[in-house]
Amino acid sequence: MKTETPQPRRRAPDAWRLGNAGRVLGNAVTRFESRVLELMAAAGHADTRLSHVNLTRHLDLEGTRITELARRARMTNAAMTELIDQCEGLGLVQREADPTDKRARMVKFTEAGREWLKAFGLAVKKAEREMLKDIGPEAAEVLLRGLARYAGTVESIRVGALLSRSPRSRP
Repeated sequence: MKTETPQPRRRAPDAWRLGNAGRVLGNAVTRFESRVLELMAAAGHADTRLSHVNLTRHLDLEGTRITELARRARMTNAAMTELIDQCEGLGLVQREADPTDKRARMVKFTEAGREWLKAFGLAVKKAEREMLKDIGPEAAEVLLRGLARYAGTVESIRVGALLSRSPRSRP
């Protein structure tokens, strides 16, 4: 009886679509954000969605103009206005006249929104700790430094703060 030599596995011509850096990073972000939303739901904030986070992550504590929020989030003003409407309905934000230009509107956190933001911060910190534990301190440090270098200066990214919480960088 003749034994066949195993042939090397051939890769599908579109295998690159599943294993490229963007796909892997996207999957990691999806896992991380899902965990944050899980933690938020457990803390009594099950009504908020990732789209709402896209508004709140770009909203300055002292308030931000709608056009600026849309620019930061890379959205149209109409799409951002819809998110603001939703978050306003949840009691997280409110619109006010801009003191420097009465024609413009500012979006600000409400008191309930600030409480939500505190819970969100705790959920993000817990998800970060879990991620750092899961991948290990050495890999976390290399990953975060490499991604910070790759991302360059991007608004709303505070990698230095994340690195300072990395288990390896602690005394």
